[in-house]
Amino acid sequence: MTTFVLVPGGFTGGWVWEETAARLGRAGAEAHPVTLTGMDGLSGETGIGLETHVEDLVRLIDGLAAAEVVLVGHGYGLHPVLGAADRRPGRVARIVALDTLLPQDGEPAERSVPDPGGRAGADGRVPPPTRETRSRWGDLEGVPEEALVRLERLAVPQPADTLTAPLRLTGAASALPVTGVLCTAAGSSVAMVEMLVESGPPRFRALADDRIRFLELATGHWPMLSAPAALAETLLRAAAGEGHRVTAPADERPTHFRPFLEGVRDVPEVPRERHGRVDLHLPDAEGPRPAIVFVHGGPVDPDQRPTPRDTPFLQGYGRLAAGAGAVGVTLDHRLHGLTDYALAADDLAGAVALVRADPRVDGERIALWFFSGGGLLAADWLAAPPPWLRCVAATYPMLAPLPGWEAVEPRFRPVDAVGTADGPPVVLTRAGLEHPAIAATVEEFLTAAGKRGARVETVDVPHGRHGFELLDPTEESARAVERAMAAVLALLGE
Repeated sequence: MTTFVLVPGGFTGGWVWEETAARLGRAGAEAHPVTLTGMDGLSGETGIGLETHVEDLVRLIDGLAAAEVVLVGHGYGLHPVLGAADRRPGRVARIVALDTLLPQDGEPAERSVPDPGGRAGADGRVPPPTRETRSRWGDLEGVPEEALVRLERLAVPQPADTLTAPLRLTGAASALPVTGVLCTAAGSSVAMVEMLVESGPPRFRALADDRIRFLELATGHWPMLSAPAALAETLLRAAAGEGHRVTAPADERPTHFRPFLEGVRDVPEVPRERHGRVDLHLPDAEGPRPAIVFVHGGPVDPDQRPTPRDTPFLQGYGRLAAGAGAVGVTLDHRLHGLTDYALAADDLAGAVALVRADPRVDGERIALWFFSGGGLLAADWLAAPPPWLRCVAATYPMLAPLPGWEAVEPRFRPVDAVGTADGPPVVLTRAGLEHPAIAATVEEFLTAAGKRGARVETVDVPHGRHGFELLDPTEESARAVERAMAAVLALLGE
């Protein structure tokens, strides 16, 4: 008989698992829904942190008769699950991450779970989302109205230290099998995982480990409320070791290590100057020159080396701009997690101020060029464009937070900002083989731009993937880069 320990996400208790637990029981399994300390809405206990919740699970595991248990963590609940598995690896048969990213050692929950939008009160607790901020619960696809009412009625404040304390792992549980249950209506999918693995950062490449499997569930982020029967069946499949294994690409080089347009185009060597987080790629030209600021995507692991501005990708774009007579600007911004967009926006604003103050730059002719997840940073500049911003460019961008990215502040939605002000033209490069969730944000952006009369020039790469300059170094890719660069330079007056 399989024994499940079901750990809920933030602001909730074991009650969210009631129907799923009952269905597991009828299937012959043993299920233990957990209400963590301080999450019953009754206790006034103080000093509750992540470590408290880890100890809750360790005590529960120690008290169970089963030799091994399957630990299931939803949202925040995955953090204490991993902490407990690290303490009792011999008692854990499998870890199930329910529509939740696998956090790393030292990572606090607030970096990877939906942000409730509130701040801790005097009692050290963060209030739960309300009906007005319902989207902060994560994608609610399929949840009946009565369940939503109950979710809001029974939600309780979360001790702030449980969200801000870093998860501490010794690695004792690193060999345990893991199943990721991906809720496709929330934007997760095996295809998305495959794209992340192919992108190359170590935390994503780790998802191709043979001990990890993935199962998809066609519902939103709260399957215990929207599809309890399907969730119970999926958990039983997970416990049996079923699931899809993602494999790493044959080219072991992370995407960002690969040469820029390898074998198709040569990029010129130009002088490069470093100013803090900002690099200037300088053209061989007299007088103040226009500048193109290239904004990398993310989130990026803070320990990634080389950092984005030292990768062949950003250096390639910076050199192309300089070779065409503009100052190519690359920077390392601090988008390390979904809650870091405001920090990255500050880094970008500081870089732009530095560039405009340089006497070799014509501060009245600036373009901003965004890539991938960095595309969300375009929202500020589209909502309140300064007169010197002559162009916004975006290449395979995310133009709205993806499903499941509820931790991103609402301010970072270019689909809401485009055309709301008399802003500069947009040069948008689309990858024909884009991931559907990202492509959907681009189509939403183009629809909004059309309705509001915003000027958008599109450059299409029909056979290109996300990161086509590195993954698909073809003549088609090279021509698309050249066409986009020519369009931006024309808008800069070059």
